[in-house]
Amino acid sequence: MAIDAKFASEACRLCVKVCEWCAEQCAAHDHDHCQQCAESCRRCVEACQSVAK
Repeated sequence: MAIDAKFASEACRLCVKVCEWCAEQCAAHDHDHCQQCAESCRRCVEACQSVAK
């Protein structure tokens, strides 16, 4: 990421997709740890979207 590697943006776009899916799956459960995971995944989505071009 720091050196703008050839596949950095592509890797971030994939990470966004994976974390969006994970957030959906975890948010569907009422357990505290699942809700915490969903929130972590949403934060990851935001971070990766800021890097993906």
